[in-house]
Amino acid sequence: MKKRYIVNEKHHVMLNDELVLSNSTIVEAVHFANEALRTLSDTTKNFDIDIFEALGLRNLSGIVGEYCVKSVERHSDGILVSNPHQDGYPDLLLVDTAEKREYFESLHTVVDGNTYPREKEYFSPFKYGGIEVKATCGSTPPAHKVPKPLIGQQRISLVNGFDWKAHHRETNNLLGIFWDFIDGLPTVAACFYRNDLTADDWGNIVQPTKGGGRTTSVSVMRAQGIRKMCAGWIMVIDLPEYIEAFSQNRWIGYRVS
Repeated sequence: MKKRYIVNEKHHVMLNDELVLSNSTIVEAVHFANEALRTLSDTTKNFDIDIFEALGLRNLSGIVGEYCVKSVERHSDGILVSNPHQDGYPDLLLVDTAEKREYFESLHTVVDGNTYPREKEYFSPFKYGGIEVKATCGSTPPAHKVPKPLIGQQRISLVNGFDWKAHHRETNNLLGIFWDFIDGLPTVAACFYRNDLTADDWGNIVQPTKGGGRTTSVSVMRAQGIRKMCAGWIMVIDLPEYIEAFSQNRWIGYRVS
């Protein structure tokens, strides 16, 4: 059964002062992503595999983000395409005119259904911009204070913070996804969007340490950036625990309706 979402009719996905995606399109894309994740679970369980447990929380969050990218692309009526370069920026490229589409097509070749992009410089950043998509399931208190929720267990009652991470401080036009386990399945619980993020909304770049667990440089969104994103909420799942959680002053600051 499709989840019901409360939609913010005062805020939309805008790019270059033009409407790129209607909120109803975002909702449909989210429904599609949720169903795709359900199908992934059902398919792998046929082989006695819990794919979400196998992936672990960090990798699973990346999968949720990627499913949302593909779902938004699918519902964008052809004006957004996935960035074919694995290290490209942004995730969804704007090709809403013949000129932009022709430029994009000139940057890659397709052989036997496989896309081969040219050099990274053409895709990071893409000349005409687009939309970046990032997902988070938030953080919970340390394990010595409260037992960590297991994979598949709802987290929202324990979430004490959430943010998004980027590889550079110029990240903007961000569709931020918050997801949680609902009925045991990863489910998009809220979407936020801002097209006016600045470098000051992101923390200093943290470089990987030799022998450390992090393999790439990362910048964590600051509290001011999180508040800005929350002010640009697009949709929130219509369940009381999420409406209550996001009503905190550091996040949306009021109960959505």
